[in-house]
Amino acid sequence: MPHATTKVFTAHVPLALAEKVDQVAARLERSRGWIVKQALSAWIDREEERSRLTREALDDVDTGRVIDHQAVHAWADSLSTPNPLPAPR
Repeated sequence: MPHATTKVFTAHVPLALAEKVDQVAARLERSRGWIVKQALSAWIDREEERSRLTREALDDVDTGRVIDHQAVHAWADSLSTPNPLPAPR
């Protein structure tokens, strides 16, 4: 099985964060590097999803698929009443 190509990163992290990484690594019986790779992968996934959703929202605005501000405000105000309005569409 071929080995994945890797690159070494060096980062300065606060001591408290480094200690937490070490604690999690010990608890999971994994290396510090494995913990950091998992965390970095999860962060990248979240950032890519956030970027995708932002582009999607901007496309909606560009094409006029928006909800009127006053309709959203009226809906939000109604949430604390006995008869909340349906979510605007």
